[in-house]
Amino acid sequence: MPALTRLQLALLIPLTLVWGLNWPVMKLGIADYPPLTFRSLSIWLGLPVLGLALVMMKVPFKVARKDWPQLLWLAATNMFVWHACIIVAVKHLSSGRSAILGYSMPIFSALIGALLFKTALGRRGWLGVSAAALGVALLLWHEFSTLAGRPGYVALALVAAATWALGTQLLRRTSLTVPTLTISFWMTALTAVVMTLLAWIFERGQWQAAAAPGTATWGAILYNAVLIFGFAHAAWFYLARGLPPVASTLSVMLIPVIGVFSGAVWLGETVHWQDCAAVALMVVAIASVLWPARAGAGTRQPAPAGATGQ
Repeated sequence: MPALTRLQLALLIPLTLVWGLNWPVMKLGIADYPPLTFRSLSIWLGLPVLGLALVMMKVPFKVARKDWPQLLWLAATNMFVWHACIIVAVKHLSSGRSAILGYSMPIFSALIGALLFKTALGRRGWLGVSAAALGVALLLWHEFSTLAGRPGYVALALVAAATWALGTQLLRRTSLTVPTLTISFWMTALTAVVMTLLAWIFERGQWQAAAAPGTATWGAILYNAVLIFGFAHAAWFYLARGLPPVASTLSVMLIPVIGVFSGAVWLGETVHWQDCAAVALMVVAIASVLWPARAGAGTRQPAPAGATGQ
């Protein structure tokens, strides 16, 4: 696994904090507000922020007509399913445990890479996946009885994670030659349309009954607009295209840990010893794929299949 560059590290640290803290933020934002509508507003308000970044950085908006089918498929697997399913799951599950279920994604990503794309996974990769899986299991230790009463919403979160894992694998292998920011902008724009349509279909009956967004809801909407859709998604897509799928996915495994502990501080959700043990396992998972290999190690054994172009 390659070491992180300075730019990748500079993006990964704020990305982890922003996404980790967003779980209790979302929970607060949708406490008294329709979740799909909340997500739609966040995306529409975040889209100009992302567009302004393209203008300031002189990144082109144009995507060739022949590339639109692939772009649409990337948007569906990376964003449509994820955002629709996970925001509904957050409404009905605790914020921290929603983060845990959502960030089972690296486990799905490793399995999808091995089964569908024949990606060779070395010992360090399997160590990282195993540590992440055990960490997720520990974080869910005290939730099994609660989750058992909400199997539909648990399934939504796991479907979101598995689909996002597939999208990450596809993004790393995309043949699109346009800049990552361009891909991010149009995937976000397409997601705004899809989420608005879903909100109209499933929540339009709640629009008149629902009170106008309060201070907490508007704060959560703006947090998501600027930091999640204006920054985090673009940063993530850059990392996902620049690192092998296992490295990019396991590198964000501290996000559910931040989600659990910030939920405990802000929302009063209980933290157990298993949560603390999971922190150590997440660190092991990250280090196993991002810690630089020993000098000369690459000369003693062949690189994993697809390691330079997967």
